Amino acid sequence: MDGTAGRAGYRRSAGSARGEARRLELLEKVSDELGVNGLVDFSLRRAARAAGTTHKVLLYYFDGPEDLLTQAVLRLRTRRIDRSMAAAASADLTLAGRVRAMWPVLIGEEAWVLDQAIGLAMYDSGRYAQLAREASKQYLPFLLSICPADWDAQRKHEVAELILGVLRGFLVEWRTSGDAAGIEAGFAALDRALTAEESA
Repeated sequence: MDGTAGRAGYRRSAGSARGEARRLELLEKVSDELGVNGLVDFSLRRAARAAGTTHKVLLYYFDGPEDLLTQAVLRLRTRRIDRSMAAAASADLTLAGRVRAMWPVLIGEEAWVLDQAIGLAMYDSGRYAQLAREASKQYLPFLLSICPADWDAQRKHEVAELILGVLRGFLVEWRTSGDAAGIEAGFAALDRALTAEESA
């Protein structure tokens, strides 16, 4: 027996409920490691050490190192979005207040790794463009959800895109210059723009 049948059976099991639970368990461990050590020198062997398994096992559940890296980054970003949602929900009910409440989360835990991911997508878009594209897909539903419920879909979309673009700019500024005063000045203008939009 050449082992091909066994491998195929294992691959089928990876799509089962049990297999999916195992894949998510591995992904959580790799994501935790990535959140501590960052993207530089990421490899399947490094990921396998973090997950307490072998790189061959990871290849049963993920389509290579780039797929695993992308999924781990998406997982870290989901965690940040969940924390942002919690912060926004506990904030003042204005849109500007909700956006402002998100900022400490965006620059907090694991933020540097997610900023690395965007930088990697910009540096090598041929291989890592999905890291940036998926960021928009992940953030926009949340930003749409914090817009006033009585706005029409087009207005929500326009304002959500504005918020996303401005916050990305602030994150680049924070990471590259650390100009907190400049970012605060930008937030003051964003607050006014969102307040005016909400009262229009």
